[in-house]
This record gives sequence, structure tokens and C-alpha cells, in this order.
Amino acid sequence: MSDKAEIVFFWIFAVPLMVSALGVVFARNPVYAALSLVTAFFFLAGIYILLTAHLIAFLQIMVYAGAIMVLFLFVVMLLSLSDAELGFDKITAVKWAGIAGAVGVFALVIRAIAEVPVQAMRPVASDFGTVKAIGRLLFTQYLLPFEATSVLLLVAIVGAVVVAKQKI
Repeated sequence: MSDKAEIVFFWIFAVPLMVSALGVVFARNPVYAALSLVTAFFFLAGIYILLTAHLIAFLQIMVYAGAIMVLFLFVVMLLSLSDAELGFDKITAVKWAGIAGAVGVFALVIRAIAEVPVQAMRPVASDFGTVKAIGRLLFTQYLLPFEATSVLLLVAIVGAVVVAKQKI
């Protein structure tokens, strides 16, 4: 694929990814936020495919968009928040600071993307994104963060069930 085609496909995936990520942040309903997150996962998988990381793209769709989001939606529906509980909050100074910070980070990312020429990108290793390479890294160098993530997800789900059980 030519460099110009890669740039076009990158923007085809990146713009909807950013829009759906903003949908996650600004959605008033948790179910809509979760569905926006699923959309963001699919567009992120498209960017992984552009990076020739087909295994990571496949895992992104199967694990995150499939299994993890089913669990998140289950927990959200278990909590069954009403519209009155969701309410509209005032925008405080801290929220304005967060918005300004997010805009600043977005501007930095756009500037960094614009300044890096396509020719400066390094070629990837021949086993990049393969099952063997991912497994080697995941179970050697990144074993502790992998296990910590699984424990964190388990604690979050148990906490949501405990909160929901008080309402039942």
C-alpha cells in the first residue's frame, strides 16, 4: 500500500475513533457511552490493521468489543440507573480545566502527527504482531501488568454487583 493510501485510511479510522471517544465521555446515558466505546474499539482495530498488527486487531475486537463490553453492559444494566439519578451536573472550574487539558492534548497529538514525515517511520520486525511475539512479550516482560489488569477488572465487577445488590 502506498504512503498516501495509508494516510487516507488512517484518517478514515482516526476521525470516527475520536468522535466515538468523545461520545464515551459526553454521553449522559451509560448504555450509550458503552456503545460508543464499542465503536471506538472497532475503529482502533482498523488502525491496528494499518500497523500490520492483525493479531492485536483481532484480539481487540474479540476480547474488548466482545467479552469485556458484554460484562460492562451487564454491570450497567444491573445498576439500572434511572434518568433522575443521572441528572445534569453543573460545569465546575475543575471540569473546565479538564476540558482545556483534553483540548491541549488533542492539539499536541495533531501537531505531532503533522510534523512526523511518513518516511521517518521505521519498518517493523518480521514477527511483529504474531502470536509468538505477543505471547513472548505478554508472559515475560508484561506479565505483572497483565495480571494486574485482570484483577482490576474483577474488582470493578464485584464492586458493581455489591452496589447493585443494595438496591435490589
